[in-house]
Amino acid sequence: MSVQRAVVIGSGPNGLAAAIQLAGAGLEVEVREAADEPGGAVRSAQLTLPGFVHDICAGILPLAAGSPAFRDVEVDWIHPEAPLAHPLDGGDAVVLERSLEETAASLGADAAAYRRTLGPYVAAWSEIAALRPLGSVRRLGAAPICAGLAQAAAFAERRFTGPRARALFAGNAAHSMLPLERRPSAGFALALLTMGHTVDWPFPRGGAARLTAALISRLETLGGTVVTGAPVDELPQADLVLADIAPRELLRIAASHLPERYHRALARYRHGPGSFKVDWALSAPIPWASPAAARAGTLHLGGTLDEVAASERAPWDGRVAERPLVILAQPGRFDPTRGQTAWAYCHVPNGSEEDLTERIERQVERFAPGFREVVLARHVYGPAELERHNRNLVGGDINDGAMDLGQLLFRPVRRVVPYRTPLRNLYICSAATPPGGGVHGLCGYLAARLALRDLRR
Repeated sequence: MSVQRAVVIGSGPNGLAAAIQLAGAGLEVEVREAADEPGGAVRSAQLTLPGFVHDICAGILPLAAGSPAFRDVEVDWIHPEAPLAHPLDGGDAVVLERSLEETAASLGADAAAYRRTLGPYVAAWSEIAALRPLGSVRRLGAAPICAGLAQAAAFAERRFTGPRARALFAGNAAHSMLPLERRPSAGFALALLTMGHTVDWPFPRGGAARLTAALISRLETLGGTVVTGAPVDELPQADLVLADIAPRELLRIAASHLPERYHRALARYRHGPGSFKVDWALSAPIPWASPAAARAGTLHLGGTLDEVAASERAPWDGRVAERPLVILAQPGRFDPTRGQTAWAYCHVPNGSEEDLTERIERQVERFAPGFREVVLARHVYGPAELERHNRNLVGGDINDGAMDLGQLLFRPVRRVVPYRTPLRNLYICSAATPPGGGVHGLCGYLAARLALRDLRR
């Protein structure tokens, strides 16, 4: 085709993945970013003390490491000794090992059940990761696919008998930001556990911003450009416009151009709970009661299945659990370029203004007595601060929209092809489209490939 012009609104991983696809097809591509630096939710900064590098939002990136959207992007990944640990009271911890067999063996009476549950997904991973749906269905079969649509709490209680396996499953299911009694929360646990056994749960050396830098470098080699400090307040003039923005933002800049029916559908889009995040600069590694916890890059601090379920139910009831599930990462233990850093967050009602620092640190102390003694400085992001850093994080919702069954596949509106809008040249490619939240770039990758096919026709 003759050279045509494309504008991508937003420089998050989905926007950059889209831009790379468009530039690779020969289009003249410009990415416009409202903030003064690119990356969206994938940025790093010295938030606490000089020399301590923290990830502002996303930090542990298994979806990125296994994504076909980032196949040609070079990143120096750090792989901790174990992807994940889930400490329990009394100094014990359940560990997600890279090996399926080792993980199963640590679960006692639930070893066989764990192998039966995760084995099919691990075996089918090559088909799943290559985005071959028919091949994935053939390799998986009906039962594992249906399992992914289940409620996590009921699934764990039905499949496992012991508290260790149930707790491990519950902590992973909590990444759905759904009550564990709601579908398809089990699917999030199955996906994350599978990635622990296939691509691991790694993070970029030097901070998450290194992934953004690698994506921009790839785009620039293809002739594309990124312009920061360039907010978009009306639809750009271009042959293609791909919008890596939340539905609310799309309405802000394009409302007068959209048909009323589509406008109303976008306005009904629902956001899920927000997040409250704390970053720490530490004088020493976190003193975990369980030595196994020191081997993991990520930890779920939430105790039993029942406790995790209560924690994740609370934000949907408009409150915060007294002992919330805390998702913690300790990249500084494995990456000396950052300084001794750690961060943690928990889920709160969307837009909550409550300060959760004390509750989060109390949960860390519960499994790491003496933790506060190694804290040199802390930095806090509530939902409002997260949204100010990235307009897509509406009310602190890091998934850019509730990912329940009704809004997982059909997001942002119920359309056969969700990336298309009623405007011929306008596509939406944010995490408000399938497959949803997470740093994988697939929303942008799939939207751009579709837009290119449409443009050629």
